[in-house]
Amino acid sequence: MKKQKYGNDMDESYEDSPIGMAEEKQREMLEEEGDYDDKPMDDTELQGIVASEVEDAITYIDSDLSPLRAEATKYYRGDLFGNEEEGNSQYVSTDVRDTVNSMLPSIMKTMFSSEKIVEFMPRGPEDVETAEQMTDYVNYVIQQDNDGFGVIYSTLKDSLVRKCGVVKTWWEEKTKIRVEKYTGLDEMTLMVIMSEDNAGVTVVEQYDDPDAEPGMAMPDPMTGQMMPQPVPQLFDVTVKREIKEGKVKIQAIPLEEFLIDRNALSIETAAIIGHRKMTTVAELVELGYDEEDVMQYVTSSDLENNSEYLTRRPTTTTIGMSQESNNPFMQRALYIELWMNIDYDGDGLPELRKICCMGDGYTIVNNEPADFIPFADFPCDPEPHTSPVEANSIFDYTRDLQEVNSDIMRNTLDSLAQSIHPRTAVVEGQVNMDDVLSNETGGIIRMRAPGMVQPFTTPFVGQAAFPMLDYLSSIRESRTGMSKASMGLDADALQSSTRAAVAATVSASQMRLELTTRILSQGMKKLFKNVLRLVTVHQDKPRMVRLRNKWTPIDPRAWDAEMDVSINVALGNGDVDQKMAMLAMIAGKQESALQQMGPMNPLVTPAQYSNTLRKIAEMAGFKDSSQFFNAIPADYQPPQPEQKATPEEVLAQVQAQSIQADIQKKAAELELQREEMMRNDDRERDKMASDRFVKLRELELKYGAQINEAQLNVELERDREAVKAIMQGQQQQGPMNG
Repeated sequence: MKKQKYGNDMDESYEDSPIGMAEEKQREMLEEEGDYDDKPMDDTELQGIVASEVEDAITYIDSDLSPLRAEATKYYRGDLFGNEEEGNSQYVSTDVRDTVNSMLPSIMKTMFSSEKIVEFMPRGPEDVETAEQMTDYVNYVIQQDNDGFGVIYSTLKDSLVRKCGVVKTWWEEKTKIRVEKYTGLDEMTLMVIMSEDNAGVTVVEQYDDPDAEPGMAMPDPMTGQMMPQPVPQLFDVTVKREIKEGKVKIQAIPLEEFLIDRNALSIETAAIIGHRKMTTVAELVELGYDEEDVMQYVTSSDLENNSEYLTRRPTTTTIGMSQESNNPFMQRALYIELWMNIDYDGDGLPELRKICCMGDGYTIVNNEPADFIPFADFPCDPEPHTSPVEANSIFDYTRDLQEVNSDIMRNTLDSLAQSIHPRTAVVEGQVNMDDVLSNETGGIIRMRAPGMVQPFTTPFVGQAAFPMLDYLSSIRESRTGMSKASMGLDADALQSSTRAAVAATVSASQMRLELTTRILSQGMKKLFKNVLRLVTVHQDKPRMVRLRNKWTPIDPRAWDAEMDVSINVALGNGDVDQKMAMLAMIAGKQESALQQMGPMNPLVTPAQYSNTLRKIAEMAGFKDSSQFFNAIPADYQPPQPEQKATPEEVLAQVQAQSIQADIQKKAAELELQREEMMRNDDRERDKMASDRFVKLRELELKYGAQINEAQLNVELERDREAVKAIMQGQQQQGPMNG
């Protein structure tokens, strides 16, 4: 038989596991040093201890607690008391149900109105970012991977009606089988499918395609002749994939399945605590047990005589819960998971162990160390120095009121019925009895003589009971904190009172409800810590999840599983308008401080201002406040503002700019003058050249002399270039001097 590790199935035995080998090595070292004289507890002794503890815990639950919780379920449903009389009113008041259903919306709103129900508290500045990621991820696991709202709702209803609710957490690994069919795959595509990362890919069936057409003829590279290509091989395959996935599971377990010893003061200090249930053979085989071993423990339901179980399912029979099922894998066996502090290894110190049992004899089928107890309890109103499963509930506070209200209303209705339909006296033999028994309106009663029929007029006296009903209602309000005024339903009472009186009435009612919510929220701390332990131990690879509208890789293997948890439920949400008005005033003061004193002032930081705005968005009903305002880290440093120049510095800067402008202006004027001089020089030289050309022609025509015109042009251009060089030199010296 395979051994089962808590929350995770293992193919290796416990002795071959890392924990088992480490324990064996430690035992050998102690034996060598002579410090390990005691031997581990043998299986027979352990079996006797476990069977005795389990039997006592089952007796405690089935005989002592389940009848009380079954009675609470009947009162919540409004079942008959059993003392009804035929012909009289059988009205049943529903004080228990009305009170619970009035409290649940406020408690659930308080629990889930905040973006983060609880928060992990960092141990140092270096843990701030990790703690925020842990908070976001555990919230994600509870509310996205699981039906967190439904689980908490069921748990709180169990607590309010039946004293205490219990949530169990475990790591579940399942293998899903998925069959896929592909047609017309080539060999390369088939190899890609077979080489995928999913290790469970296997080909169930494979067929060659007989209708595949030959390939197109292609020229041979050596001879150039057209050669037909080989027929492409295509495949039709059926692929079976085995997809393994693991995740945290949470469940609100039925209270009759929860075992705890009668002397326990808390879950953490209980000598024995466990979960019993009728489990199918298929579920046990999936946990790693052999089918043949499981079949010998198939038995009738261990819960078929539990009054709480039968009361919760009044129309369900026990047929089909036992070995009578025709499907062998759907037959059920009693399976109990226990957590005990016991000195199993004989070192003189008790350690926590998980022990699994099957069958009516509670035969041990698995025994291994455990690191924590996977239960979170939610007691309604616990009594000091008593077990959490014996806490007071709303049923305990309103049971007598439901009985008295039912009795008063029954008598009132009977009185009303007698006044509307009075009894009738008749003289026997003098009246037609069919006419008397007829209820026809305006019907005739035949009599032999007058006065043979006389009605017994009974006055209605039910109005005398109305003040008593109001008095009982006030008692219920004082016990539970739920009143019409606090819920805003009693318009007359609120309108006839001053604003201060209304506020005092609502505040007093809310204080009782807030206390109940605060007590119940302690269970949320345990639940979140249990989930954190599971993800840090069992999640063996990063996971991509969407947190705060960003896809983030989460790898919890390096997280601190013992980090403290702080409750973040929004207590006092009853007067939301008042709180939002106060937050708006605080935001205004913060804005004023930031504007007047700057972002680096010692009074308000941008992070505190961001927290105020996010809180306003949350109280307005927007669960994800990051849609409107981002969270600013506490170590955020705003950019330093630029320092303003003094008047003297401004004047000096203006003067410098003015001087620079004058220099640029003078340089521009000089440049214009140089260009003008060069243009004038060119114009004069061009004029001289033109006059010279005319003169030369006159001399040649007059005297017939030959003059070297080219030589004269060269000398003229040389002078022009010399002038330009001089002007450029002056232009370059001008900026340098400036």
